[in-house]
Amino acid sequence: MKHIFYSACLVLVLFSCKSRPSNDLNYMQNIEQTATQLVLANSTNFIQPGDQLVIMVTARDMEVAKPFNQNYSSGTAAQYSLPNSNLPTASQTTVSGPTYVVDSESNIYFPYIGKMSVEGKTIEMFRDELRNRLTAYIKDPGINIRHANYKITVLGEVRNPGTFVVPDGNATLLSALGLAGDLTIHGKRDNVLVLRKMNDEVVKKTLDLRDAGIISSDFYQLKQNDVIVVAANESKQKESRMNPNTPLYIGAAGIIVTILGVIFSK
Repeated sequence: MKHIFYSACLVLVLFSCKSRPSNDLNYMQNIEQTATQLVLANSTNFIQPGDQLVIMVTARDMEVAKPFNQNYSSGTAAQYSLPNSNLPTASQTTVSGPTYVVDSESNIYFPYIGKMSVEGKTIEMFRDELRNRLTAYIKDPGINIRHANYKITVLGEVRNPGTFVVPDGNATLLSALGLAGDLTIHGKRDNVLVLRKMNDEVVKKTLDLRDAGIISSDFYQLKQNDVIVVAANESKQKESRMNPNTPLYIGAAGIIVTILGVIFSK
């Protein structure tokens, strides 16, 4: 009789430890698809309505350029802060300048020039056009244009996944991971996916953080709306497949075995 009860208890323990079916991990299996859809939904590398452009004009005689650095547009000069290291808690470096908000019709209003359309233009294209327009007022003008609401998204096994604004439009793979709090212990260092929209197509590149050669990759220096996905390692996947109630089942089964042992030992 004792053997029957002990066998029943053993079966109970084994069933309580049963892992979840692999289908329960679908969120890991389709995270690349989800990120791809996010990239497609984001704006392209062209200037879009709602973009905030910080535009600074320079010249040999800065007094000549000064009237063009007054913000006569739809917004006022704004200041943004950017970590000067890859840690969110690091000291902040201020980035500021005349800020122009692109209106719903893809226009900005620039001092002395007036309305300028940015529709279908990249930062580089618009900078060249503005430089040409300013030659009527300034000899060899210098134009510096930055995205004030440049965004990147970090997903997967990082401490603080989400979308981050990079004020000066200058972000690397490592600095982006730093903004997200770095990888968790479960993140795969050799499988970091970067997704980028290029010519209406999503281009994917997997990078190995253990390899110093990543700094020479075209995907190390990030572009606006890039999405980074950090895959989970095998231990995380095993942990996810395990029934979360397993410890409770084992504890309960242990108590039952102990009670039955006391009863049948009498």
